[in-house]
Amino acid sequence: MDFAFTPEQDTLRAHLRSLLDQACPAEYAERCDDEARPPREAYEALGRHGWLGLIVPTEYGGGGGSPIELAILLEETGRHFEELAMWVFRTITYGGYAVMRHGTPEQRAAFLPRVARGDISVCFGLTEPQSGSDAAALTTRARADEGGWVIDGRKIFTSGMDISDYCLLVARTSTGAKKQQGITNFLVDTRSPGIEVRKVRTLGQRAIGTTEVAYVGVRVPATAVLGQVDRGWEAVDAYLLYERLCLSAARTGAASAAFEYALEYAKTRAQFGRPIGKFQAISHKLADMKMMLDISRVLVYRFAWLVSEGTATRHDAAVLKLYTGEAYKAVADLGLQILGGYGYCMEYPLQRFFRDSRLAVIGGGTSEIQRNIIARGLGL
Repeated sequence: MDFAFTPEQDTLRAHLRSLLDQACPAEYAERCDDEARPPREAYEALGRHGWLGLIVPTEYGGGGGSPIELAILLEETGRHFEELAMWVFRTITYGGYAVMRHGTPEQRAAFLPRVARGDISVCFGLTEPQSGSDAAALTTRARADEGGWVIDGRKIFTSGMDISDYCLLVARTSTGAKKQQGITNFLVDTRSPGIEVRKVRTLGQRAIGTTEVAYVGVRVPATAVLGQVDRGWEAVDAYLLYERLCLSAARTGAASAAFEYALEYAKTRAQFGRPIGKFQAISHKLADMKMMLDISRVLVYRFAWLVSEGTATRHDAAVLKLYTGEAYKAVADLGLQILGGYGYCMEYPLQRFFRDSRLAVIGGGTSEIQRNIIARGLGL
């Protein structure tokens, strides 16, 4: 494994950073969080410059990029604003990767060019009020009717439903011997009659946040099915593998930003006649933060390499997601502690990292579930 980026990848990161410095400066991210409004201008800027089509094949107008380049995109975007990275990853994963992998030729032609241009955004509807960690126990149903499907049920934590054009919805279409059987994925137009969306207030991630969605007699055409009927859970597993790469890269970028802010503060904030970073109690915190960030980045790019080689496993994904999520939470907490009373003030950015990072050990698979997966991989 080569730990060096290619010259092209270094150039890619430099161009992306320059764009985000203009489209998503720190004060813009702070304003979006304060006002609870999506970073639409920054998202559209990324779309105009082709970043949302990074992994889309060139024949559909994309860049044909690799998982390693995707990790660069998500890390750098997360470094500027984690919620922007969350919006980007959902569209790339559930509108791009999912359609690339399981879409029909007609679906690829219909979706991928629009994803590549940034014309649409896509979210993911999996979790339900009664099925969180036990996601395959979902009860939202889709029944065949008049050449299409009718969907009834309720989803929770469908983040971005209120700002997305499509939702990749996971629904039950039959009952099998195992709960993973009889599940089908649908690309649902979010403007379809019968969809009711309620915004859920959250501790962090306030710019985009999350929603609860009711599906009441929602009719979708047969062409909305993505992949095979009744065999959608295998596809969901593949999407979640990709999701964990994106989440971990974005959160590592956000943790880097929190660390950089705390480090600069420790160098310039003086107490007892010297910068507080000169005190061992502070310098050791910063050393621990740096160590966690370095390990996180190695895990992110190792996993991206495994994905590109086609050898990534659920065990690998669990190790990645567990460590980077816990590291982000720890880095944000230590950063806030270094700022002391100012860290507790809403006018300083560490409070946002502190609030946002709490989701890293809950959303996309709790740390407890990741440990279960790792333990099973050890034969326990």
